[in-house]
Amino acid sequence: MNSDISTLELILDASPSEQMVFLVLLILSVISWVIIIQRRMVLSAARKGVYSFEQRFWSGMDLSQLYKEGTQMQQENLQLVGIENIFRAGFKEFMRLRQQASVDKEAIMEGAQRAMRVAYSREEEKLERHLPILATIGSVSPYIGLFGTVIGIMNAFLGLASQSQATLQVVAPGIAAALIATALGLFTAIPAVVAYNRYSATMDNVTSSYVTFSDEFSSILHRQIHSS
Repeated sequence: MNSDISTLELILDASPSEQMVFLVLLILSVISWVIIIQRRMVLSAARKGVYSFEQRFWSGMDLSQLYKEGTQMQQENLQLVGIENIFRAGFKEFMRLRQQASVDKEAIMEGAQRAMRVAYSREEEKLERHLPILATIGSVSPYIGLFGTVIGIMNAFLGLASQSQATLQVVAPGIAAALIATALGLFTAIPAVVAYNRYSATMDNVTSSYVTFSDEFSSILHRQIHSS
């Protein structure tokens, strides 16, 4: 046995079934990291957007002016943050119903709140998009790696049965290649699980801010419509 044998040589000398497991884990790892990077950008933008918009909202700016600024940003093809989309949906419905004389005050409030709930559901869906895939990769990757290890060990012992003399030099490369599958499974799963847990917590914080804002904005609209 060559003591300088490399991991790459073990992978190349592995059986086709083991190599298939390696390939599957490699693909899952690439998908996982793409989702991790993409979700980090989305959630980071959403979190910063909450802070930025709430500063503008609570600065005392007129709500109509705030709505017009968002419209102008859309016309310039700029991406609006989730919390602003909730505000725009509620305010737009509020103003539309308010212009109709036949609609009573409670119906106006219910319409605005319903519009905000729909917008909230859409924004929540955007935030959690692909996170279930990340959770699935984190869950199944160790088992795929273990499956590859079992196959590798079986092949190693089957090969040992055809040898006239059982030595460590004969069986060691096969077992080492088999253990690579377990290592790759863990290498794929650990970042996916860590990212999923962290992003889930971040998403909960952001959506909690959305809910709080919706309630506060509803109170503002309620005072506004009953004071007029």
